Amino acid sequence: MLTSTQVPGGLNWLDLGTPDIDAAVAFYTGLFGWQFQSAGPEAGGYGFFQKDGRTVGAAGPLTEEGASSAWTVYFRTVDADATAKSVEQAGGSVRVPPSQVFTAGRMAAFTDPTGADFAVWEPGDTDGLERVNDPGSVSWIELYTTDAAAAKAFYGSVLSWETRDMPMGGGIVYSIAGPAGGGEQTMHGGLMELPQENRDAGSTSEWHPYVEVEDCDVTVAKAQELGATVIIPATDGEGVGRFAMMLDPFGAPFAVIKSATA
Repeated sequence: MLTSTQVPGGLNWLDLGTPDIDAAVAFYTGLFGWQFQSAGPEAGGYGFFQKDGRTVGAAGPLTEEGASSAWTVYFRTVDADATAKSVEQAGGSVRVPPSQVFTAGRMAAFTDPTGADFAVWEPGDTDGLERVNDPGSVSWIELYTTDAAAAKAFYGSVLSWETRDMPMGGGIVYSIAGPAGGGEQTMHGGLMELPQENRDAGSTSEWHPYVEVEDCDVTVAKAQELGATVIIPATDGEGVGRFAMMLDPFGAPFAVIKSATA
């Protein structure tokens, strides 16, 4: 589970880019019991997903030419401009240069050297997510990458992450990641290299969130009723919990998990 949204380099925001805001809002509010609050006409359709009055994510229209529907993970930074320079020096690319978002803060969006998109947030009036780990909120994030070694080196350089490898058998290595110096107290996600068969089938590097739920199987069934496609059926992970991965009606990947109790 997430351990901190306040540490530089840690996850602190999450939003969905979608070609149909109304339909996407209907899907996620129906699935997770979220409410949607518009940020106003000046925000161009952007708004906030909330659970019991606290922000758990956001959504807005696709703004980049050729972009596909996807969830974007944002990592906390104290200086978006400096992070943008670090991204370029480490072999990544800047998709959206650092820019001011009203008085809320500054953001920038990037692509890592393996092709995965992500963003950073330099807080102003808006510090970050207001609810995590509880049912109906994000509790983990994960990177599927075409080159795990390159990804670990990149995020280590840009966001000062440390990673810990966890062999899973069958040659699969899963790595957990978080800001350096915090140990397991600041871990926020994992990464793993895509198997060759997945790459041969067209899979590319991407980040996706895990939303905590009360019952994984019930949530998956409801998601399918609402138009989701299951790509990893509900599965038990020892010491992790029961999880599943899906595509929303517009193709954005996301996962749900009923985490194992400590």
